[in-house]
Amino acid sequence: SSQVIAQYYQLIRLGHEGYRNVMENCRENMIVLREGLEKTGRFNIVSKDEGVPLVAFSLKDSSSHTEFEVSDMLRRYGWIVPAYTMPPNAQHITVLRVVIREDFSRTLAERLVIDIEKVMRELDELPSRVIHKISLGEEKSEADGDNLMVTVKKSDMEKQREIINGWKKFVSDRKKTNGIC
Repeated sequence: SSQVIAQYYQLIRLGHEGYRNVMENCRENMIVLREGLEKTGRFNIVSKDEGVPLVAFSLKDSSSHTEFEVSDMLRRYGWIVPAYTMPPNAQHITVLRVVIREDFSRTLAERLVIDIEKVMRELDELPSRVIHKISLGEEKSEADGDNLMVTVKKSDMEKQREIINGWKKFVSDRKKTNGIC
């Protein structure tokens, strides 16, 4: 409830016009970030321009790197940009998401683009990796440049076992917390 009270205070203090100015500024910074990412030529912008000021984007070519690797490497520069897989029926899509807040300035948007470009260059310099794809197709191997693509057919039982083991690990790794949420 403290967040509601704080937001109500801000509404009274800024008024309708002030809130509109804040949101317009957030939207302008969102556009700076989106255009900067588009200029790199390495990302697809998934989010729409309307609504919440955020930029959700994915790699155009994820054969060498994943969005999770980009997210992890950005932490070295002080950025926390989460990577997510989409809900069921779209789980093959992974995105990085940046929510533009009031304190996210144009300078920060430009800095984030520069740091993302650095991360992409660093990832490009890493040795290639073996990519594992799980599919219902037949087992086959193919070479694509420096990468080796291996497609493995798994039975329904194996898939079910992996899911159960994943959930068991998730539950056992959780730490019980006490207190007020």
